[in-house]
Amino acid sequence: MDPRFLGIGDLDGTPSVAVVVDVMRAFTVAAWAFARGAEKIVLAGSLDEALALKARHPRWVTLKDGPSAPGFDAVNSPGLLRSLDLGGRTVVQKTTAGTVGALAVKEASLVLCAGFVVAEATARSLRTHAPGGVTFVVTGEDGHAEEDLACAQYIARRATGAETDAREFLRRAGRSRAAAELAQGVRQGVHPDDVALCLELDRFPFAMVAAPEDSLMVLRRSAAPPPGPR
Repeated sequence: MDPRFLGIGDLDGTPSVAVVVDVMRAFTVAAWAFARGAEKIVLAGSLDEALALKARHPRWVTLKDGPSAPGFDAVNSPGLLRSLDLGGRTVVQKTTAGTVGALAVKEASLVLCAGFVVAEATARSLRTHAPGGVTFVVTGEDGHAEEDLACAQYIARRATGAETDAREFLRRAGRSRAAAELAQGVRQGVHPDDVALCLELDRFPFAMVAAPEDSLMVLRRSAAPPPGPR
């Protein structure tokens, strides 16, 4: 596999296969939403779009970065989301980086959204479906977010089938600016467990695939092939 690691603003054309990485917190939250029973996640392009979707579909669950706001049911925090019952529900997610990155590569033939919690399942999907070049979209900090880059590099190594010690990648993520801001309460809409939850390696056994559906970019869970050597 030939990996490239690019920020959203560095994308040049449409990649064939893209892995959009947002560890803290968009795609950790998305994985938790599926674990709590969500059927699908609509990735909204703006807060106004999210609110418009909510107006048309009152039972859909809307969430966003930052503090609570009128029209939104939840915030982008795995610690807060894990107590919700989302059985059979559609979630509408709008975040600063993760959803933006996924929408930026919506024309790719395969779009996987990932964090450490679904790293191995994502790598197995790449081994099966993407033997050639893969673009990893490092969404945070204009492509420089250490937690996203560490996760992307870990998935890339695992996608080759190489035995890989995850500890250094997780340490890098745990020392990142995003982890510090979450731990110190610099960001709003945060639970004290958020950093730890974002660093749970392979918490969930599924990958997450985004694809256009009826003019929307929709994220769904996808069963991954059986595991290989670690």
